[in-house]
Amino acid sequence: MGSSGFSWKLADHPKLPKGKTVALVVLDGWGEAKADQYNCIHIAETPVMDSLKKGAPEKWRLVRAHGTAVGLPTEDDMGNSEVGHNALGAGRIFAQGAKLVDLALASGKIYDGPGFNYIKECFASGTLHLIGLLSDGGVHSRLDQLQLLLKGAGERGAKRIRVHILTDGRDVLDGSSVGFVETLENDLAEIRAKGIDAQIASGGGRMYVTMDRYENDWNVIKRGWDAQVLGEAPHKFKSAVEAVKALRATGANDQYLPPFVIVDDSGKAVGPIVDGDAVVTFNFRADRMVMIAKSLEYADFDKFDRVRVPKIRYAGMLQYDGELKLPSNYLVSPPEIERTSGEYLVHNGVRTFACSETVKFGHVTFFWNGNRSGYFNPEMEEYVEIPSDVGITFNVKPNMKAIEIAEKARDAILSRKFDQVRVNLPNGDMVGHTGDIEATIVACKAADQAVKMILDAIEQVGGIFVVTADHGNAEDMVKRSKSGQPLLDKNGNIQILTSHTLEPVPIAIGGPGLAPGVRFRKDVPQGGLANVAATVMNLHGFEAPSDYEQTLIEVVD
Repeated sequence: MGSSGFSWKLADHPKLPKGKTVALVVLDGWGEAKADQYNCIHIAETPVMDSLKKGAPEKWRLVRAHGTAVGLPTEDDMGNSEVGHNALGAGRIFAQGAKLVDLALASGKIYDGPGFNYIKECFASGTLHLIGLLSDGGVHSRLDQLQLLLKGAGERGAKRIRVHILTDGRDVLDGSSVGFVETLENDLAEIRAKGIDAQIASGGGRMYVTMDRYENDWNVIKRGWDAQVLGEAPHKFKSAVEAVKALRATGANDQYLPPFVIVDDSGKAVGPIVDGDAVVTFNFRADRMVMIAKSLEYADFDKFDRVRVPKIRYAGMLQYDGELKLPSNYLVSPPEIERTSGEYLVHNGVRTFACSETVKFGHVTFFWNGNRSGYFNPEMEEYVEIPSDVGITFNVKPNMKAIEIAEKARDAILSRKFDQVRVNLPNGDMVGHTGDIEATIVACKAADQAVKMILDAIEQVGGIFVVTADHGNAEDMVKRSKSGQPLLDKNGNIQILTSHTLEPVPIAIGGPGLAPGVRFRKDVPQGGLANVAATVMNLHGFEAPSDYEQTLIEVVD
């Protein structure tokens, strides 16, 4: 930090001592929801987590782990492991998703980054294709961001641009697609007046073309692929306005418009994706972009026959999956976060050990430390990665590496070489994503056993524990109606939910080293993951920096 007068030195906490070993356990994908047969955490044998919940009410509470609590735009945005660990480690809430894109576009920074420079290589001889939701709903994308991106790409050398639109009608009024297409057509006409060949090339409704999620129906992606890449669709039109009006006249609504391509006077598609082209998916929200990203990026893709796989440069607006590193190129980088709790604590003599298995190792290190690789001080820190199982889905071995992680944590605690021992137990999330309820129940039990091993070690050294989570997943494994009832498919079977949830997550504190009188405050009812950092700093015997979200604990005499 170059600012004058800045100091890494933290003030001593007036009532809490230093020198206690603090174990910080993050249960990945472990939310709190009503108890029923689809709540794998409830069904599983989890005696340790149950005892924390029922044991001391002033030492267990819920915190928010989605939406604005983790920097996402709306309360309808599920949390995820990346933003969750950012918040846990940073102690403050940083813009994520749409806000991040707004900042990058407003500053022009988006055009200076490696992602834009990667796709720009194709501008001289290839076409720039933009694929995404044409809407001002602000949930998955925003029209004004697309307009700025079109303008910026044109000013930076794009000679030929094709837009592949997905109509909304879900986050905005049904029928509003016609107005959005007319607006975009006017924008493209202005771009053409500057000598750039810019057109709409294809389209379709978001729920029928391209924007499926959680690998629910790969046919949705295939319809998009056929129109966008192959230039083939059952409906062909000379203009997108004509296409949307005509298809709506047949009774289709915006969400379910069938795929169409725009053709020239000879009936040839005006914008299939071919070798040497650049492709950007411009949605900022991740969940409905992961499947198309896989089809565009993976060489060994096998979910449907792609027929022709063009050699392209592909980037997402953001990286849609931090665990899969998908896509590998993206226009807007994660937020730049400095002065994280980890860096402060190392500067104040707190020796740190962090461990998880491969799929979540980056979360307790890179994302925890503000999207920063490596150690702050290698003499004060040790990070251990346990290789995850490969070549199988996680429901095949739902115990994953929970016990191995716990053993490393136990040994680190008992060695007394570390003041903080931080782990992520991935089971609830990674097995939850498979949709296998029985396996997820096993996964939750394994995570609970791992927690026991860590808490037993803390007991032996007279330390303190903090057990929390990063977002929900395993606590609700079924899709639900607005009234909360499980949804059934056409065969009468329940529709499995493989995604994260909007549920809050638990945080529990305890251990023999916890000073008498420490309890959760009652005046932070909306506390979220970002409040955890100040809490942990207090338990290490320090006051948190003044700009951190407030601590969750107080000390009563």
